[in-house]
Amino acid sequence: MRRRTSAALAASLLAAGLTPLVLSAPASAAVAKHYDDFNGDGYRDLAYGNYYTSISGTDGWKGGAVTVVYGTASGLDTAHPQVVHQDSAGIPGTGEEDDMFGESLAGADLNKDGYADLVVGNQSEKVGLTDHRGTVTIVWGSRSGLSGGTNLTPKTGAGHQFGADLATGDFTGDGSPDLAVIGGGETWLYRGPFTKSGSTGTVSKIDNADGSWTSSRLAAGKVNGDGKTDLVILGEQPYAGDVQLRAWFLKGSASGLTPGPTTTLSIWHGGLGPNATVGDFDKDGYGDIAIGLPDSYKGRGAVTVWHGTSSGPTTSETFTQDSTGVSGSREPDDNFGYAVSAADTNGDGYADLAVGVPHEDVNGMADQGGIQLFRGGSGGLTGTRSSWIPQTVTGPADANTIFGFALRLRDLNGDGKADLAAGTSGEGVLLRGTSTVPTATGRVELPEFGANFLD
Repeated sequence: MRRRTSAALAASLLAAGLTPLVLSAPASAAVAKHYDDFNGDGYRDLAYGNYYTSISGTDGWKGGAVTVVYGTASGLDTAHPQVVHQDSAGIPGTGEEDDMFGESLAGADLNKDGYADLVVGNQSEKVGLTDHRGTVTIVWGSRSGLSGGTNLTPKTGAGHQFGADLATGDFTGDGSPDLAVIGGGETWLYRGPFTKSGSTGTVSKIDNADGSWTSSRLAAGKVNGDGKTDLVILGEQPYAGDVQLRAWFLKGSASGLTPGPTTTLSIWHGGLGPNATVGDFDKDGYGDIAIGLPDSYKGRGAVTVWHGTSSGPTTSETFTQDSTGVSGSREPDDNFGYAVSAADTNGDGYADLAVGVPHEDVNGMADQGGIQLFRGGSGGLTGTRSSWIPQTVTGPADANTIFGFALRLRDLNGDGKADLAAGTSGEGVLLRGTSTVPTATGRVELPEFGANFLD
């Protein structure tokens, strides 16, 4: 799932690189344990987009790329990153300056060969004579890493900005990962299994009959505890002369995705849209949906947590920088909630929530940014059980670093504690999970960092 960035960031989010591969142990024939283990060695890998065109054009790609850093028992192998783009061998298409290959990312073992596959959206791709038709490319996992790709065929009605967002999961519970794709302002469910020749299971349009609905973002996770993956669609809907931002829950089922409740998030004022993640913050067996609303309250921002139950999400609560225990204060254009990610960072069994605040001014330094980490626990999230992670964990204090504009919490070394990957305007860093908060001790600088992380 992608996270929007403003055009003003483009010049500082350029990255490029070569494409060495990493050898690993063979995978089993079963579906990969982790949806982001592309070489089947049992360790999660880290993928992130470089979707802006290189200025020089001499580094082997333009029009977007995706960097993959492979995980090992000792951590990320930063010495051997792999960069995938449309001019890589076996990848369909040709890199062009107006493309944004890697603007949206997802992962899953779509062909069930024991290796996770990378799904790359490029909603700006021109196809034939059609501008912004968009493409979705599956880059196949293997023992030696990612290699070769296949384009997904859009259905009639999906052929505009196809791949604007992506989400994966076993929505039908049949053991085959499925793929949800936004195209033409609608959400489409591609059922698995997938093959390298381009075939898939049946494809269906997910239609909201409650008025005119435009899909913009997706999040997947297990909310109601039945074992199937559920889907959250964030979208826009006209109401009383305005446009509302809304979240729509769809329950995974054997027949596909079953429509469930919707909730109104805010009135749409343009600017930044919402983003979401799913985590069980109170360890009751039901996933909670955390929705970042960075443009709400004149850009001050907020995060709404829609609580999961056996019947789906029900009640909600909202956190801002005015919530007790949360650092800072609500100021216009701080964009609290610009990015959100959930996982257990301290190994206590409760999911935690990282919230990016990239335009927070700190000690007179404009847009220095930071991350508020909410600790899960009995009763769920509270501001009093949260911590501020400052930009200084990446190096000297500086202005315009927009620390926290991109986030990802995942356990990359298999120690049971999620590590925090975070982006600044000039680099990406990885902070190790600990029994307290992710630490800057032994931090890792991410090679060829560009923009958004694979969720």
